[in-house]
Amino acid sequence: MTAGESFVVDTSVAIKWIVDEEGSDKAELLQGADMVAPALFRIEAGNVLRTLAAKQIPPDERAIDLFLFLQTAPVTIIDADELLERRALELALEIDHPIYDCVYLALAERMDRQLVTADRRFLNILSKTPYAQRVIDLSHLGGHPTT
Repeated sequence: MTAGESFVVDTSVAIKWIVDEEGSDKAELLQGADMVAPALFRIEAGNVLRTLAAKQIPPDERAIDLFLFLQTAPVTIIDADELLERRALELALEIDHPIYDCVYLALAERMDRQLVTADRRFLNILSKTPYAQRVIDLSHLGGHPTT
């Protein structure tokens, strides 16, 4: 990615910055881009870390350190207002998908940016909708899909 590119990023991307897993190399390509996310972003990341810590990936004490590190990530947090929340619900009802993910899509729409995600389920659902052009599969960043 080059400086000046702008994206909405979701938690599936952020976790790859702090936990070494498939796609972490692709997530690093976003460094230098202008990234935004809804306020829900950090709460969701904390929940993912809690789930991983229950499996000892990472251990509990490391999960807190990773969460604190993530709070300093270069992502501008955008508070959701009533219109964004309403649009997220409209999208959730339209595509029959959880509103949590649709908040990111609604923010991408509002800001006229693309949403970068590694969430396979969300990508599969969006691929069958008019919103497919609004989303980028993290595995395709850099031109070569991760297998």
